[in-house]
Amino acid sequence: MSKKCLEVKFLTKRFGGLTALDEISLHVNEAEIVGLIGPNGSGKTTLFNCITGFLKPDNGKIFLRGINITSKSPHEIIQEGVSRSFQITRVFPELTVMKNMLISICHKNESRIKSIYKKSNRDEIKKASELLEFVGISELSDEPGGELSYGQQKLLTLASSLMQDPSVVLLDEPTAGVNPTLINKIMDRIMEANEEFDTTFFIIEHNMDIIMSISTRMYALATGKIIVEGDPGKVRSNPKVLEAYLGGE
Repeated sequence: MSKKCLEVKFLTKRFGGLTALDEISLHVNEAEIVGLIGPNGSGKTTLFNCITGFLKPDNGKIFLRGINITSKSPHEIIQEGVSRSFQITRVFPELTVMKNMLISICHKNESRIKSIYKKSNRDEIKKASELLEFVGISELSDEPGGELSYGQQKLLTLASSLMQDPSVVLLDEPTAGVNPTLINKIMDRIMEANEEFDTTFFIIEHNMDIIMSISTRMYALATGKIIVEGDPGKVRSNPKVLEAYLGGE
C-alpha cells in the first residue's frame, strides 16, 4: 500500500463571507503525480497557499509524512520538505541562473537575504549544475535570470524546486504562458524526475490534456469543494467536471 506524503484533512478557508475552501480533504502518495483542476476561482491556489503556510486555514489540518505542518511558517514548511512554484515565475532578475539555484537552498535559521551573500559549498554547486543540465539550461548558468525567456524561467523554477530533495513539489500552472515546444520539455522533465528520483508532484494545471497525460490521480475543485477524485479517465468523463468548466465560474 502506498504511503501518504501529503495529507489535507477538512481544510476550510474563509475570506469574510466567502468560503474559498470548504472542508477539503485529499492526499498525495509518495512518488505520485497528482493533478488539481478546476475553473478560475475554485480555490486551487488558495489550497496551495494554505499548504505552504502563506495563508492560515480557519479549520482543518495539513500533514507532511505524518507531521502536522498546519501552524508552521512558510520557511519552516520549506525546511520540512515542501517545495513550491508560483503561476507567475519568481526569479531574481539581476542574479545569475546559478545564483538563483543556490539561494533556493533553505538553510536552518538563515534568511533569504543571507543566502544571497553566503558562499556555497562545492556539493551545492555540483548539484545545481546537474539540475540545470537535467532541465536543459546549463549553458545559461552565468546569464542573469531576467534575461531568460519565460519558458526558460519556468525550467529554472522547476530545477530550483528540486534543489533540496523535497518530499513533495507543488507546481502552480507550470505550463502557463509557455510555447508548445517548452511545454513538452517541462512535462518531460517532471515525468523524468518522478520516474528517476521518485519525486512527488502535486500540480495545478489548466491544460487538461497535459495534466491528464501525466497524472496518476486527479482532484477537481469547484466553488471550494472537491467534486470528483480518481484516475484521469474518471475525472474527464465526470458530468460535474464538465458542468463546472462549461458553466464557468
